[in-house]
Amino acid sequence: MANNALNGVMGLCVADALGVPVEFMDRNTLLNNPVVDMGAYGTYNQPAGTWSDDSSMTLCLVDSLSKGLDYNDIMTNFMRWFEKGKYTPFREVFDIGISTREALLRFERGISPIDCGGVSEHDNGNGSLMRILPILFYLQSIYGSEFQDIDEAFKIIHNVSALTHGHKRSQIACGIYISIASEILKQMDLKIAIESGIYKAMEYYKKQNDFVDELTYFNRLAEKNFFKTPLEKIKSSGYVVDTLEAAVWCLLNTNNYKDCVLKAVNLGGDTDAVAAVAGGLAGLRYGYDNISKEWLATIAKREYIEDLCEQLNLAVTRTEIERPCEAKEVL
Repeated sequence: MANNALNGVMGLCVADALGVPVEFMDRNTLLNNPVVDMGAYGTYNQPAGTWSDDSSMTLCLVDSLSKGLDYNDIMTNFMRWFEKGKYTPFREVFDIGISTREALLRFERGISPIDCGGVSEHDNGNGSLMRILPILFYLQSIYGSEFQDIDEAFKIIHNVSALTHGHKRSQIACGIYISIASEILKQMDLKIAIESGIYKAMEYYKKQNDFVDELTYFNRLAEKNFFKTPLEKIKSSGYVVDTLEAAVWCLLNTNNYKDCVLKAVNLGGDTDAVAAVAGGLAGLRYGYDNISKEWLATIAKREYIEDLCEQLNLAVTRTEIERPCEAKEVL
């Protein structure tokens, strides 16, 4: 049985590490001198195979979900990362978004976990999207693969986003992403899977009065021919809608893991996050065995990442066998 947690999370981590050395580099520079392999130093002066906050926060969620869904525990893991460098390659936090930092400081002041994320227009960075993937495995263990019409499933996605990013737009982006990821695992044609994932999520949100007004920001993504969007119209900024569009566009316009994540990195801008979001989906699609062995060998703390993924895989597999009637949340 496939370890989808390992496929997706390692796909994310490797892509993140590819993007770290060139984060903030502009697209024209990368078009003239593209990333073709795992690089070193660069923006943050880190050795090859170093992953950033995208992977660290994803691993915080992986570790917590292995014990069940507990928002306080997830935030506590985020604090261990933020304050002590846990879940990092070298005990050093070298990249953290403004909204994420503010959310963690609110938690430190005693604010309830799901009230910590900012809710203003300016709180729509990609900080929750980049680390939301592991919730897929938990949701599928509880509700099965067809959860896109279940309110409680989307509520959980929204709550996990709201730990750091509570605006409806960020929550919708996470919901669409998880819906796409779920459809990809059904092993259908990739384009059909992506279209299906987007359609199911959009149909859900159209029925939600609290979210429907935000759907206009995702109209282009939902277009039938989105994959034909010219490169120059794809933005790769840290804005959550841009990141989601760029990641999906890269997946639609490639047919293997390597090409997908390199395309994402070479868009420039927020290279590590865009690549991580794309890499998580590409990892689910193509599997761990189709990630370059040379890249895997370079990844810092590879066995640590693999062990955390194995723990989550065992936990969700056990839950699938037992399959309770409904998920229990701990606030």
